[in-house]
Amino acid sequence: MKKTFSLMLVLVVALTLVLSACGAKKNNEGGSTGNEPNKVVSDNTGKDFKIGMVTDVGGVHDKSFNQSAWEALQTVTAETSAQTKFLESKGEADMEPNLNSFVKEGYDLTWGIGFLFFDAMTKVAAENPNAKLAVIDSEIEAPNIASVTFAENEGSYLVGVVAGLMTKTNKIGFVGGMKIPVITRFEAGFKAGVAAVNPDAKITIEYAGDFGKPDLGKLAASTMYDAGVDIIFHAAGGTGNGVFNEAKTRKDSGENVWVIGVDKDQSLEYGDEITLTSMVKGVDAAVQKVSKDLIAGNWAGGTTQVLGLKDNAVGLPETSSKNVPADVLKKVEEYKEKIISGEIKVPTE
Repeated sequence: MKKTFSLMLVLVVALTLVLSACGAKKNNEGGSTGNEPNKVVSDNTGKDFKIGMVTDVGGVHDKSFNQSAWEALQTVTAETSAQTKFLESKGEADMEPNLNSFVKEGYDLTWGIGFLFFDAMTKVAAENPNAKLAVIDSEIEAPNIASVTFAENEGSYLVGVVAGLMTKTNKIGFVGGMKIPVITRFEAGFKAGVAAVNPDAKITIEYAGDFGKPDLGKLAASTMYDAGVDIIFHAAGGTGNGVFNEAKTRKDSGENVWVIGVDKDQSLEYGDEITLTSMVKGVDAAVQKVSKDLIAGNWAGGTTQVLGLKDNAVGLPETSSKNVPADVLKKVEEYKEKIISGEIKVPTE
């Protein structure tokens, strides 16, 4: 009788192990399930949730805006077991179908990453009132959309202070992706910051007209560097990768040129030898917060969150100290406090 019981116990344990192995899903392209190797899962509060993300035209590997958002969702997966997946938009025409794909599949939340989603998300939200959607960099008034925008002008003001104090030629450049309100906020703040500390500096502005064309960014940077510009701030997503490529070529040839990165700490991607600093934008923190709030039962639909310096949502990364002298960083802190207190009103356009 004991032998029979022992045999049954062994079979039960074996069956349990087999079922556990079968239950571990593998990650497919563009998605994560929370069961990947090396992922630390703190609990299963989000195990039944599915969160989708649609990129703008820069793609998920833009080393900037979209990549920050996707990395944030991967963190959500690691911490809650929620399933996450992305779809890439090659153009604006892809945005509505991509959003609808997640909605029709019953995803609990669908993100649109970027200002260009305004029309597509407005339409999808109206046609699917029970769907929950969230958007970065666009304010859409709808009860089923959570909107998050940033005071990019404030963080850009601070990197403008850095550029104005560190330029050797008094010639500074700005390369924008598309001339839309979110990017013109970058431009306005940057110009104001430069002017505050170096009114003699000349700023060259150029818009590439696209967020996913590194060749256009490279061309713009080449023209600027040829004209004597020694620091370029880009707010161009994947197009900005071309600015870095051109700067690297110049650095390798002995030229003293720099790039100021955007959205992420781009020194981690391109190295300190060409990245002076970056205007870091808390896209990752915003995506994590709204997604986790949903899982916790605190849906923010019908609201707009505006995040700036006072929220530590924009600003310079800690790695800035590698290239930016202590006295310049001290000036940055002084201007930061003046902006937060309201003593300085940073223009938006």
